[in-house]
Amino acid sequence: MLGGVQGTIALALAGRMTWLSVYENEHYRLMAESNRVNLTLTPPRRGWIVDRSGIPLANNRTDFRVDLIPDRIEDKDKTLAALQQILRLTPEDMERIRTDLKRAAGFRPVPVLENLDWERFAAVSVRLPELPGVSPTRGFARNYPLGAAVGHLIGYVGAASAEQYKKEKDPLLLAPGFKLGKDGLEKMLETTLRGTPGAKRIEVTAHGRLVRELATRPDAPGKTVKLTIDALLQEYVARRLGTNSGSAVVIDVASGDILAMVSMPAYDPNSFSDGISQSEWKMLSEDDHVPLMNKVLQGLYPPGSTVKPMNGLALMHAGIDPHMRVNCSGAMRVGNGIFHCHKRRGHGPLDLKNAIMQSCDIYFYEMVRRIGYDAVAPIARSVGLGQKFDLPFTTQRFGTVPDSAWKMKRYKQAWTVADSLNASIGQGYVLANPLQLAVMASRLASGRALVPRLIAGGPAQQAEPLAVTPEQLAIVRDAMFGVVNSGGTGGASRIQIPGVTLAAKTGTAQVRRITMAERRSGVLNNASLPFKLRDHALFVCFAPADNPKYAAAIVLEHNGHTIRNLDTPMIGRDIMTFLFDRKVAMDSLHREEPTWGGDYRTRMAEQTKAFKAAHSAPPPPAPEDAAEAASTVASDAANATTSNTMDSSAAERGSVEAE
Repeated sequence: MLGGVQGTIALALAGRMTWLSVYENEHYRLMAESNRVNLTLTPPRRGWIVDRSGIPLANNRTDFRVDLIPDRIEDKDKTLAALQQILRLTPEDMERIRTDLKRAAGFRPVPVLENLDWERFAAVSVRLPELPGVSPTRGFARNYPLGAAVGHLIGYVGAASAEQYKKEKDPLLLAPGFKLGKDGLEKMLETTLRGTPGAKRIEVTAHGRLVRELATRPDAPGKTVKLTIDALLQEYVARRLGTNSGSAVVIDVASGDILAMVSMPAYDPNSFSDGISQSEWKMLSEDDHVPLMNKVLQGLYPPGSTVKPMNGLALMHAGIDPHMRVNCSGAMRVGNGIFHCHKRRGHGPLDLKNAIMQSCDIYFYEMVRRIGYDAVAPIARSVGLGQKFDLPFTTQRFGTVPDSAWKMKRYKQAWTVADSLNASIGQGYVLANPLQLAVMASRLASGRALVPRLIAGGPAQQAEPLAVTPEQLAIVRDAMFGVVNSGGTGGASRIQIPGVTLAAKTGTAQVRRITMAERRSGVLNNASLPFKLRDHALFVCFAPADNPKYAAAIVLEHNGHTIRNLDTPMIGRDIMTFLFDRKVAMDSLHREEPTWGGDYRTRMAEQTKAFKAAHSAPPPPAPEDAAEAASTVASDAANATTSNTMDSSAAERGSVEAE
């Protein structure tokens, strides 16, 4: 019996040893190898983002950086004190590092400083034996040559958050220096731009000390993405918007290519990619011009009188004779309400062309009252209003083209005559973003349902003709020509280039209600109002008027037409001039720009300096996931903009066109 038990035990041990040494051999060999050899992933170089001519909008630069590995630090205070002395870290840098160390998991690298000069990088490297947990690295960092001019278009990169690592479980997210797209195109094109990481194998002792370096595998860089954007135009538009809170979009009428898409003021993506400071984050998030919001896609505004050419198409499509006249006396009574024109004494008798040229509200009140806004809404949608476009952005708000069915579904109320009058001058329930207004201008210019395109390459989508006649389009285009060149409301936008004429439509949208008492005593001008109560200024245009090549839209929040060289007509004129004669456009910019405090880089530097001087107390820490926090700020601002302009009684005071 004892021999049988011994034999059974011996057999079991032999079987177990056979299983471990033969069948589990590979598993334990790899475990032993992992104790001896440390595999470190090398972050891949991101693919470039270039404009239509190959000019880089986002590229990579050589970067010396220092990180901390929390679970390898032996004496945190001593290590931080040494780094502060060697790297000359500011108190704000130290506060950020301590905050990041508290947030980080033990294995997640915490950035100390990026874009180091060689002297400081070398000073840290030679003292590594005294600084356990400190990891100096040489790699590549993202660089945005145009800075804030492409902030909302390109987006930025940043270190992966703890939530992103828990979700993806990709060890690359923990590699020191690795950053992924957080916003804009950087985020939406992440899989294309990321590339394949490299790997470095090093032999270590049981205590983790380096013995020797083994074979390495190089990284494979990401692919280059080419955009339809013109980098020189993009920068010019950003500079020409000056101190405004606004946006502008320029489209190639032949192909639908987006040549410029600018929202200003904006953040500098280099700051976000390098690790934004607490002071800069506080300054951006509290700015009433909302630099964290992409106004091109997230801003919704009443389009104001910019829709009057489109309304003219709808009127003719519904059977209204364009030569029929309406007498404008300055006001119109409908029921118990009085609806005003921007010209208090009236325009007198006007046909469609002159009503567009003079931006007469009474003409459109009367004509849209006759046909009903349900006849206008389909034409509005056909020119791009209320439409969401297939572009690589997640934050696209597409506004409202109202009609009786929409109001019943949304508010459980019947459509009224006042609603039609509101909508006829682009206010009330009508909301659009600047991209939609640019598409509207390009479709009026081309007569086709152009589709905007941002990624270059491949054939452009075939655009179908609009459901209007060439004669109707000709009347509207002629009226828009007259707005600029024949005594209309946009005379300040006349292009000073021989042989090139601009066709346009100005627009103004009020964001406050004007009482009858104020109207009797005199309406307050925008210069005397707080920023948030001033009118929005809008402008749509195309050129040349006789053979359109380019179309554009400009929306300036609370601009109020207060400064002539910062108003939409002159901005529109200079932007379109740049497309035909860059020297003339640059000469104009160089004359005007010093009066605004310099270009956007200079103004941002001065703003940051002034903000730091005015706020001596340390600001709260920047959020761990700045992208999500910025999205929240922008969403709140976008909703505030929408609610600020959704005034169902807008028509009772009329538009406020500048004469």
